[in-house]
Amino acid sequence: MSTEKRPVRHDETDDTTEERDDAIIGRAFRASLVGLIVIALAGGAVGYWLSRPLPPAPVSESELAEVKIRQAPTIRPPKTLFTDVTDASGITFVHNNGAHGDKLLPETMGGGCAFFDFDNDGDQDLLLVNSMDWSDDPSSGRSNTSVLYRNDGGQFTDVTKGSGFDNALYAMGAAVGDYDNDGLVDVLITAVGTNQLYRNLGDGQFENVTAAAGVGGDDDRWSTSAGWFDYDNDGDLDLFVCNYVQWSREYDQSQHFQLVGGGRAYGRPQNFEGTFPYLYQNDGDGTFTDVSESAGVQLRNDATGVPRSKSLGLAFCDFDANGALDVVVANDTVQNVLLRNDGQGHFADVGVLTGIAFDSTGNARGAMGIDITAFRNQKSMAVAIGNFANEMTAFYVTPSGQMQFYDEAVSTGLGPTTRSLLTFGLCYLDYDLDGRADLFCANGHLEEDINRVQASQYYEQPPQLFWNAGHRNSSEFLPVDQSLAGPDMLKPMVGRGAAYADIDNDGDLDILITSTGRAPRLLRNDQQLGHHFLRIKLTGDSQRCNRDAIGSWVEVTANGSTQRKQVMPTKSYLSQVELPLTFGLGDSDSVEDVAVVWSDGTRQPLGALAIDQLHVVNQAAGP
Repeated sequence: MSTEKRPVRHDETDDTTEERDDAIIGRAFRASLVGLIVIALAGGAVGYWLSRPLPPAPVSESELAEVKIRQAPTIRPPKTLFTDVTDASGITFVHNNGAHGDKLLPETMGGGCAFFDFDNDGDQDLLLVNSMDWSDDPSSGRSNTSVLYRNDGGQFTDVTKGSGFDNALYAMGAAVGDYDNDGLVDVLITAVGTNQLYRNLGDGQFENVTAAAGVGGDDDRWSTSAGWFDYDNDGDLDLFVCNYVQWSREYDQSQHFQLVGGGRAYGRPQNFEGTFPYLYQNDGDGTFTDVSESAGVQLRNDATGVPRSKSLGLAFCDFDANGALDVVVANDTVQNVLLRNDGQGHFADVGVLTGIAFDSTGNARGAMGIDITAFRNQKSMAVAIGNFANEMTAFYVTPSGQMQFYDEAVSTGLGPTTRSLLTFGLCYLDYDLDGRADLFCANGHLEEDINRVQASQYYEQPPQLFWNAGHRNSSEFLPVDQSLAGPDMLKPMVGRGAAYADIDNDGDLDILITSTGRAPRLLRNDQQLGHHFLRIKLTGDSQRCNRDAIGSWVEVTANGSTQRKQVMPTKSYLSQVELPLTFGLGDSDSVEDVAVVWSDGTRQPLGALAIDQLHVVNQAAGP
C-alpha cells in the first residue's frame, strides 16, 4: 500500500508560525512586566528605607536656669502742691468778653496776660488784658478796661486808674519789652481793631504812643499774640504781631453758624479768610517801619494767592545757630510757619521742609499756644504746640543747631494724654526745680453747650501739668494728678492764656491762667522738696544788645550737667512770662560755672555763683 503525502498549503504555514510568535511575545511581556514590578517594589523599599524618619532621641531632663523678670523702675512725679491764691492775693479781675448771646468769634478767644516788673522794684507785676462790651450791644455793667496790678511781695494792688491802661479796648493779648532802651519795660496790647503801644514813663505812668510810633495796624484787623525781638541785631527791639482771620460782626452773623441739634454756634476759622502778620522794624527814635512785605513774612496760598496765615501763637528761637532769631507761628487749621531769618533782614518759610508745618499724616491742626525749650541734656530743641480737641499736643524735636523736626508727642507720653482736651496756652517751666523742663497746659473749649453735642467734651476742662521724667524713662512726660498737685491746680476752667513768674521771690515758679469771660486763677507753687535754685536777670548794653537781653542765653553747669535757657518772655497764648530765668539745681548745693551768651553773640563767663538767690548780670560790668 503506498503512502501519499499531502502537500502543505502556504497560508496554513503562516498562521501557525504567527500563533507561535504571539505566544512567545506574550510570555516575554508578562515576564518583563513582572520584572518591572519587582524592580519598582524594590526601589520603593530602598527609598523608604533611606528616607524613613529617624526615631526621636531619648528625652533627657536638664536643670533649667532661673528666670529673672526685669521690672521697669517705678517713677512717680514728686508731690508739689499748688494753692489758688487769686482772691487772697488781691486779684479781683473778671474778664469781659462782651458776650451778649450772638456768639461772635472773638468772644471765645481772649484774653491774655503779662508778668513784668514795670516799677523796677524786683517784684513781678501783672497786667490782665480785658476785652469790652460790643458797641452795638447794651451795657453789661462789666469793666471794659485791662487791669494793672502792682506786686508788693506776693500781694497785688490794682493801680490801673491813671496808669494809661484805663481806656476801653477790645483787647486780646500783650507783649512787653523795653523798645526804647531806657530801662523801663513798655507794653503793646493787641486788639480787635487798632493795637495800642504804651511807653513806660516810670512811677506807674504809661503814655499811649501808638500813632507816633506807627504800630497800630489796620483798624479792621484782629491781632492776637505779639512779641518783641531784635531780628536785625542792631541793639533795639523790633515787633512781630500775629493776626488771626478777616473778621467783622456783619460777616460773622450772616453765616448763621449752628450747633448740631440747633442753636447758634461760634464760627469755625475755615469760614474766614486768612491774614498777614505785621513785622515792625525799630528805627531807634521811637518810631517803627512796617517791613512785613519786604522782609518776606507775608505768606500767600500758592493756589489762590490769598493771605495764608490764621495765627494765634508766637515764639522766637535761633534754630540753625546763624546768629539771627527765627520765628515760629502756630496757625489755626492751616499749616504752621517757621520763618528762617537769614541774618540779612529777610525771612523764608521753611515749615514744610523742616517738618513743623503739619502733623505726621500731613494735616494741619487747630494750633493755639506755643513754647520752645532746650531739651535732652541740651542736645535738642523741642517746640510744643497746643491743638484743638481730639488733636494731640504737638511736640516737635530737632537736634540743636538744625532744622529737622519730628513730632514725638506719642513716644514722650504727651500724645494720648492731651488728645481729648482743647489746649490754648502752654509753657515749659521747671516747677519742681530738678533741672528738667516740665510742661503746663491751659485747657478749655469754645462752646458752652459742647457737651450737648459731644458727650466726651466739656466747656470747662482741667489744666494739665506734665513732669519731665528724663529721656531714659519710657515716657518722658508723666501727667501729674490731683494727689500730687492738689485740687486747685486741676480744677476745670475755661483756660486761655498761661504765664509764670516767681510772685513771692521764694525761688520757685507760680502759674497764672486766664479765662474768657471769667476770673483768672493764680496758683502759688508751694513745693517743699528742698531743691536748690539759681535765678538770673540780664541787663544788656544798649549799644550792643537790647536792654532786656531778649534772645540771650544763660548756661549753668552744676554736678557735671549744663542747662541752657533763653531770655524770651513771648510764649504760650496771648501772654508773656517774667524776664528772669530760673534754674532748678535739685540736690546740687553749688554751681560749677555760669556763662551768658548775649544776643549779639558775645560770650561772658561768670564762674561759680552763689545759689538760692537772684543775680542781676550787666553786659558791661558782669555780676
